[in-house]
Amino acid sequence: MDSQAATGVQLLEVSAGLEGQRIDNFLLARLKGVPKTMIYRILRKGEVRVNKGRIKPDYRIKEGDIVRVPPMRMTQADEPKPLAQGLLERLEAAIVYEDKGLIVLNKPAGIAVHGGSGLNYGVIEAFRQMRPLCKEIELVHRLDRDTSGLLMIAKKRSMLRHLHEALRADGVDKRYMALVRGRWPASRKQVDAPLQKSNVRSGERMVEVNPEGKEALTLFKVIRRFSDYATLIEASPITGRTHQIRVHALYAGHAIAGDTKYGDESFSKEVREMGGKRLFLHACDLKFTLPDGEVLAVHADPDVQWQGVITQLVDGDSGV
Repeated sequence: MDSQAATGVQLLEVSAGLEGQRIDNFLLARLKGVPKTMIYRILRKGEVRVNKGRIKPDYRIKEGDIVRVPPMRMTQADEPKPLAQGLLERLEAAIVYEDKGLIVLNKPAGIAVHGGSGLNYGVIEAFRQMRPLCKEIELVHRLDRDTSGLLMIAKKRSMLRHLHEALRADGVDKRYMALVRGRWPASRKQVDAPLQKSNVRSGERMVEVNPEGKEALTLFKVIRRFSDYATLIEASPITGRTHQIRVHALYAGHAIAGDTKYGDESFSKEVREMGGKRLFLHACDLKFTLPDGEVLAVHADPDVQWQGVITQLVDGDSGV
């Protein structure tokens, strides 16, 4: 059986809301299953035409453009494999809000938001299977794989643009919960410390407080203390740096439970023995304005594993 399938000439019209994208990103989103290398090759060779004319690879599309894609051969192996039904059902059940332009998901801990780095799939790949008619579906922002909680997925390009503008203008209020080691003082209301990315010898990306880094600010508030042993805190990242809350908590002297990169192993081990085999960082609240002016506020509680550990800490607390 032939392992390759041929495509004929395709004429793709740029619909409203898609204008402004680079041609390569437009083709990557529309030609699912076609290898990236093939798309970049036909662009370099000038085989892609827009309105019957040649364009450069950095061309930005306009509404109404007619994009001509030449015939191509692609291997069937390049097509995405269907994901496990159990995973799709789990993600479907985790949706806390959905309208015609937006999905807000209570992402489980341990699931990446997108494939890559050895992973064949993530949340966005799953939702492209679950919502096959939503051709413009994209992540609005990201959460670390081990962080649970509220994640926004745009179903339309116009919603994606609106929320990206809101994120840049501090128009999205994001709140997280975290369980940290020790007694977080009420006077410690913020950490303002620049962060810089670095790669350790294994190639793993790490982030550290460094005067040469990018500005980073996180606001903190105590939710509940469990004697001097641990504190449940609320964290509000004002900037959006990689691993910001995790590194700022460590910098304040209170590592997050279950954090294998920046945590305290003895504390994490004790929490694991209570059944907490996860990172104790959860995106619990989102508040922002929708394109029609409605203010949307969404809350999501963490999973039963998290709740089980908190119950044990409450039962063992001396009432401080």
